[in-house]
This record gives sequence, C-alpha cells and structure tokens, in this order.
Amino acid sequence: MLKAILTGHSRGLGAALAANLLSRGIATLGLSRKTLSSLGQSGDLLSEVEIDLADDVALRKWLAGQALHQFIAGADTILLINNAGIVQPIGPSESQDLGLIAKAVSLNVTAPLTLMAALAALRGKAELRVTHISSGAGRKGYAGWNIYCATKAALDHHARAALEDNSAGIRICSLAPGIIDTDMQQELRDTAPEKFPLHADFVALKNDGVLARPADAAAKMVSYILSDKFGNEPVADIRQIEI
Repeated sequence: MLKAILTGHSRGLGAALAANLLSRGIATLGLSRKTLSSLGQSGDLLSEVEIDLADDVALRKWLAGQALHQFIAGADTILLINNAGIVQPIGPSESQDLGLIAKAVSLNVTAPLTLMAALAALRGKAELRVTHISSGAGRKGYAGWNIYCATKAALDHHARAALEDNSAGIRICSLAPGIIDTDMQQELRDTAPEKFPLHADFVALKNDGVLARPADAAAKMVSYILSDKFGNEPVADIRQIEI
C-alpha cells in the first residue's frame, strides 16, 4: 500500500501534486497552513493538517504525537514530498529582513530534513521515498536570490549525503521541477527590479508562454517518484528525465 505525505499542498505545484496523487488512488496527508477544500471530493484518501512548517517548535510538537504514525500504518511504501517553501527575502543581503531569513531556512530546509528523519525512524519495514522539491537556483547563484539559492542548495547536498548513508529501504532525490506558472512566479514578477535584477527575464517567461502548467509538471514528477529509476541520482531535473 502506498501512502504519501506532501507539504505545501494547498496551492500551486503542491495542489497539482496532491491532485495527481489522489487521482492514482494514493492516500495523501497534506501539511500546510491552509486546507485545500477543492480536493474534498477525494473523500477518505485526503487527510489534511493545518500547520506552519516554518515554526520548528510546532512541527516537533506535532511529530511528538501519534498522527503521523497512525497515518503511515499499513503502508509498504511511503512517499515524502517536501514541496513547501518560500522565495523571500529577495534582494541583496543589506536589504534583507532578518526574520524572513530565519523563516526561509526553517521552512525550506529544517522542515524537510526533520520530516525525513521522523519518517525514517517510524517507517518500520516500509520503503521510504523522499523527494525534495529543488530548483535550478540550488545549482546556480542568482543576484537578489541568495537565501533561496542557499536553501535549495542545502536540499541538494542533503540528498547527496543521505544517499551515501546507504540506508536500506530509503531512496531520495532533490528534484527540480522546471519553471512553472505558480504564485511564486507572480511574486517574482511583482518584485521591484532593483531588488531582483532578473525581473525582466521572469516577466518575459510569462509573456512568452514558457512557463509549464503545474498539472503537467506534477504528472511527470509523480510518475518518476513511483518509477524504478527514482533515487538512482540524488539530484535531478524532471525536464531531463525519460519516464
């Protein structure tokens, strides 16, 4: 039996991933600040927890309870998809809000690593497949984006190191989904050019119709996560993978 835990499932790529998982009959636990009522027709397959994953104290308190253990009971394969993340703060270091830096590290890095460790300890004999939703920003530096780049690079390197552990029954990949038409893209287009020198390029991506549909990216990503190829490479880009 397959069961999935998906963070940031209430909008954008996360909502598309949730819809795809549910369409395949995979019981899914969504962790987000908001619930996703549009998937209510999925009945008992969808469980939701309203939690601020940027609050590491709240996350550890929730993990100390029985909810996660009860959800994964009976699963022989567990999927963890660490999708939740924020792109702020945008701008050079001297302009950054210190609180937003801490929030970005907590949400983009601490939460994914904490959830993986918790599931690795709880899974019993079940196989655990961990997907960190990464970005090309983790593999190349961009002006005005140093915090986001750093947090995504952390996920990439975590996957590389976790693979070296050779833990039986654990597969992991830090997977870049490509450039997708989501609220994050809108947020970048709304950012003042002086804070984000690539502003014009991201506006052009939208105007030129280059952005991928979330549903299309999600379908390919879930197919890869479920395939025998998953985890062969710790860092990958879904656009370069043949399913």
